[in-house]
Amino acid sequence: MSTHFSRSRAIALAGALLFVSGGALAQQAPAAGAPQQQQPQGPIAADLVAVQPDWTKVCGADQQTKKEVCYTTRDFGVSAKEGEAPQPLLALAIYDPKGDDQKIIRLLLPPGLMLKPGFRFAIDKGPQDAGAFEICFPNGCFAEAKVKKAVVDGMKKAEKMTVIVKNQANAEVTFYLPLANFGKAFDGPAIDPKVLEEQQKKLQEELQKKAEEERKRLEAQKGAAPTVQNGAPAAPKK
Repeated sequence: MSTHFSRSRAIALAGALLFVSGGALAQQAPAAGAPQQQQPQGPIAADLVAVQPDWTKVCGADQQTKKEVCYTTRDFGVSAKEGEAPQPLLALAIYDPKGDDQKIIRLLLPPGLMLKPGFRFAIDKGPQDAGAFEICFPNGCFAEAKVKKAVVDGMKKAEKMTVIVKNQANAEVTFYLPLANFGKAFDGPAIDPKVLEEQQKKLQEELQKKAEEERKRLEAQKGAAPTVQNGAPAAPKK
């Protein structure tokens, strides 16, 4: 399979995870001296929103089989702060090997999940299917499931996709991904490679800018410690 999705989405996710804090899935670190709070043990659910304006369809030749393979992809995320644009938290790509009834659902998920249980997914209120994690990097893990063409046809008409994983506390984490306009993009033309390259370049620049802003903000917080008022008289000058 083409590794284009892997590289671009892994880089995007790596940068975005720096900013997703204080949202539905993030845990705030307690202030110095504050009592440690027990992490929630129950299930967690998050309604994700699309990061890009639309889905992106990319086509190319598989390096092994030399057959044409297209994938339709989109990033989904949450906002670090209310009113801010969503930052990528996970990515979804549907691979379509031409002439093959078997399709591939591939996810790029954040780190810190239990790998052995794999993941489960459902389209709208349909039955749940299972998938497995394939490989992990420090900033994210890839998981995929092989499905029949009928599953993808159902996604074209569906409103949402549900993805269920387990975190390290063995609690279920459920992501709800909107599927609006997926069918139109899947059946439509592929994006021009030059346009795709420009989009990825712009995304990297935005993530680097946000990383720098976050770094400066954290440094400012560290340097803005409250001044202790001392009521003692000043020592006389010698």
